[in-house]
Amino acid sequence: MLGCALVGLLAGILSALLTLSVYAAEDAFQKIPIHWMWWPAIGGLAIGLGGLVFPQALGVGYETIGNLLQGNVTTAVILGVLLVKWFIWAASLGSGTSGGVLAPLLMMGGALGGLEAMFLPNEGAGFWPLISMGAILGGTMRSPFTSIIFAFELTHDANVFLPLLVGSVIAHAFTVLTLKRSILTEKVARRGFHLTREYAVDPLELLYVREVMRTRIAALPAADSLRDVLHSLNTKHRQSQRLLPVIDTSGRLAGVITRGEIRAQMEKFGDDVLGKRLEEIMRPHTIEVYPDEPLRAAVYRMAEKGVTRMPVVERESRQLLGLISLDDLLKARTRHLEEERRRERPIHVQNYFAGNRSNRRPPEAETSAYP
Repeated sequence: MLGCALVGLLAGILSALLTLSVYAAEDAFQKIPIHWMWWPAIGGLAIGLGGLVFPQALGVGYETIGNLLQGNVTTAVILGVLLVKWFIWAASLGSGTSGGVLAPLLMMGGALGGLEAMFLPNEGAGFWPLISMGAILGGTMRSPFTSIIFAFELTHDANVFLPLLVGSVIAHAFTVLTLKRSILTEKVARRGFHLTREYAVDPLELLYVREVMRTRIAALPAADSLRDVLHSLNTKHRQSQRLLPVIDTSGRLAGVITRGEIRAQMEKFGDDVLGKRLEEIMRPHTIEVYPDEPLRAAVYRMAEKGVTRMPVVERESRQLLGLISLDDLLKARTRHLEEERRRERPIHVQNYFAGNRSNRRPPEAETSAYP
């Protein structure tokens, strides 16, 4: 297990260096004063030169991987795979030439394991190359469990689970602590896309509309005239409500109207509009939300329709239950953040042994001398 921990640490170091080398090569190509269309050709030239020096570094390398796992390779081959494959792989990906990640990582991880087998205890042919392959894969791609299952599929040996777990997790931990992103996400981030590896559940997915909707609202009867309801809308506790649901005699939502629309009607038609019933001037087609929907659905609907307020109705009966606005959604988010702060707040333990408390003056006495 100590040997596996060392393999994981060395694999983490190599994983970090591999990732840095790929993007160092990409940065170097960007500094070349020629058009980017020539970069893959230069990368191909680097691959060809590496193949002349060490032909085994070319291709997918499955045969080389198999030889590493069987222990049928010399030290020269191990060094050639590790160094030459590293060079041509970084030059290839950095230049934009089409190339993969999985097989080259397995090759270089196996080569690193071949070097480690020279000084680590003999646990059988191919043991240390296998552990190193899994650790390199887990550290470079930030997927330790994938690397464990992948290595198990190669060997069908359940005894390697624990050694692979130790090596892969340590390699993964090293790259997480030393690199901001993995080799797979660095290029995406360089293109200006935001990336996150946060696995927390969105609070808007946990809370439902019924938990944050407002139920003390003004609902206007559809059969009443605008003159009948205008005075009640100007009362103090109703002036802040901008979206006004219109309901029928059974309490079902018939439509909506806003204060801005009422003002526009009065400016256009004058006092003549005061005699009209609300069902004549309301909007019958409404954008609504249901009480059993998560807040995420409400947010998406607001963004899609370009609104900030929606009535809440029952699914079947369309009975009006309340209103929900963007402010209510923000309050729900704020409530979740406050709960997180309380949960993460450390316990402050006062040191009662710093001195004899009986000889100390009370806080009032200590500060009373100051103005």
